[in-house]
Amino acid sequence: MTARKFTPAIKSLFLYLLLFIFLIPFIMILMNSFKKTQQFVESPLSFPSSIGFENYANAFKKMDFLQGFVNSMLITVVSVILIVIFSSMTGYLFVRFKWKVNTILFFIMLASMTLPFQVIMIPLVMLYGNMDLLNMKSTLLFMYLGFGIPFGVFTFHGFIKGVPLELEESAYIEGSSRLRTFFQVVLPLLKPVVVTLVVLDVLWIWNDYLLPSLVLISPGLKTLPLSTYAFFSSYSVDYSPLMAGLIMTIIPVLVLYLFLQNQIIKGITEGALK
Repeated sequence: MTARKFTPAIKSLFLYLLLFIFLIPFIMILMNSFKKTQQFVESPLSFPSSIGFENYANAFKKMDFLQGFVNSMLITVVSVILIVIFSSMTGYLFVRFKWKVNTILFFIMLASMTLPFQVIMIPLVMLYGNMDLLNMKSTLLFMYLGFGIPFGVFTFHGFIKGVPLELEESAYIEGSSRLRTFFQVVLPLLKPVVVTLVVLDVLWIWNDYLLPSLVLISPGLKTLPLSTYAFFSSYSVDYSPLMAGLIMTIIPVLVLYLFLQNQIIKGITEGALK
């Protein structure tokens, strides 16, 4: 009986310890964002001697934070909206229409998810470079669609199978078109998976450095992850403003997660059951 009483407390203690371990990198970045670069180099694990926001002001100016924020926001929002719409409609097509070609296309999409981006990185840049399509936001959006839709289709495919066909048939009897039925009957039932996919894609696109660095060349097109490279010079790194810039970069994603965390957990749980 005593062992059973202490078991929940031990589990909770273990989870809190695990949480602290996962938070250590974030805590270190936050602490070092208030230090001078020299103090960071000499003692990166110590607490800052004083709390000031000079590093944040310096980072805001040197990164051209507003321009980078607008670029990141535009690319992320448009990409995520298009990925959700196209992948949900494609998943619906694969589930509701039993065409043989749909099975082939679905497995081709699944196979494309196993292909590492590094394998096609150089040929992709050479191809778009030869067509003078680099240094354009539309090109980057198109690439994000290509890389993001297969996972979205795979995710929606499993959830749409659980939507009763009778609901759609009732809508058809009332005179609703297939497109209207999808957006007004089927898609609202997929809210948990939509929210989960939105958060996952926002985390991916917002924090992505490699693909934008290959496509976007002009300073005015740089996203926030690319803007943090302003603190790197040929022989040194200005670490403290860099840490402040990283904190400012991840705050929007943290806010999004805090608002949508309940829906994320619900989506993951329902996905596991399906």
